[in-house]
Amino acid sequence: MTRAKPARRQRPRHPMSAAIRKTLITSGLTAAYRLRPAYQRNDYLGWIERARLDTTRQRRLEQMLEELAGGDRYMKMAWRPPAARAVRRKRERQRSTR
Repeated sequence: MTRAKPARRQRPRHPMSAAIRKTLITSGLTAAYRLRPAYQRNDYLGWIERARLDTTRQRRLEQMLEELAGGDRYMKMAWRPPAARAVRRKRERQRSTR
């Protein structure tokens, strides 16, 4: 008898508001945003939109923009793009074979 796999919980998908889209375009960070994994893009949008106060929403938007510009943070946690991880692993393999 085979067991059925449990259903995966789906995260709700958050649409991008016109204000966030405009801010990404004017800041020149649209490409950096698109390079992030889908779950990160979705998390950022939901996190910003869940803010009850406009000041909180603005602060969260600014944090997202700073993290996108820096390219090494996600929700204040260290993050490396997948390509950077692959380069690091390749270098480590090269060092271990010497």
